[in-house]
Amino acid sequence: MTAYPLQLDHLVIAARTLEEGADFIAAKLGVEMTGGGAHPLMRTHNRLLNLWGGAYLEVIAIDPDAAVIDTPRPRLFALDDPAQRLRLDAGPQLVHWVVRVNRPKLLTRWQAQYPERIPAVVAMTRGGNAWNLTIPADGAFPAWQDAGDGLLPSLIQWDTPQHPSESLPETGIALKSLTGFHPRAHLISEQLAWLGVSHLMQVEVTAGAPVLVAEFELADASIVTLGESAESIDAAKQAEITPAKPARKRAKSKKTEDATAANDTDAPEETAEPAQDETMQEDQR
Repeated sequence: MTAYPLQLDHLVIAARTLEEGADFIAAKLGVEMTGGGAHPLMRTHNRLLNLWGGAYLEVIAIDPDAAVIDTPRPRLFALDDPAQRLRLDAGPQLVHWVVRVNRPKLLTRWQAQYPERIPAVVAMTRGGNAWNLTIPADGAFPAWQDAGDGLLPSLIQWDTPQHPSESLPETGIALKSLTGFHPRAHLISEQLAWLGVSHLMQVEVTAGAPVLVAEFELADASIVTLGESAESIDAAKQAEITPAKPARKRAKSKKTEDATAANDTDAPEETAEPAQDETMQEDQR
């Protein structure tokens, strides 16, 4: 779609509180989150974790200390959605991803050309950082033909010379793969191709709810996964049931082996001595 390739900017972990989200990531990835701050316009705040390759991981939550706004707009990433809040009651979730639009392409001009494809661009700030981000008016996730659910990325263009990842401590953690599962995967794939970001995420059909699944490679080369598809959950349940049958087979084979071993032990005692006696008798003759 564009001569200026887009690249992964960051992944979004939503949580009921910032502390809960940060503790979740520290337990999963073994690294404490740093940096971040408040988003006055959205009444949210975040913490960040550096990823290899110029991207980062963001934990975001509603800021309880945000200033009161007379006409507040819905918070981004569906944080005001009752269904999203219910989902977060089960724990922090990987809910979204954001793609960086590099200059000289202008995000505002691109959106103005294709308003049916790209949500409105909103200017945002956090401390000394400033950027433009595509956010639907209702605060929901971007969608195409009513399919989105966090799998279609928001677009971001930074107005500061230094990307946030450049000021974050190195972690040695890399995003290994990103996969989106959706009942209408063909629509997700269609919009990703239009945006020019199909190379950033694999798309698969699921019989369950839409979900993002990310695999991370840690500094010690171990792999950690965030997110679960309905199919992977079913496979895990099946794996818990399956080992019971081989266990019974092993018990039977062990009895057989014990019986065979007992027979093998008894056999030499019955045959070895007579053989020696016959040899001695021949020598004596």
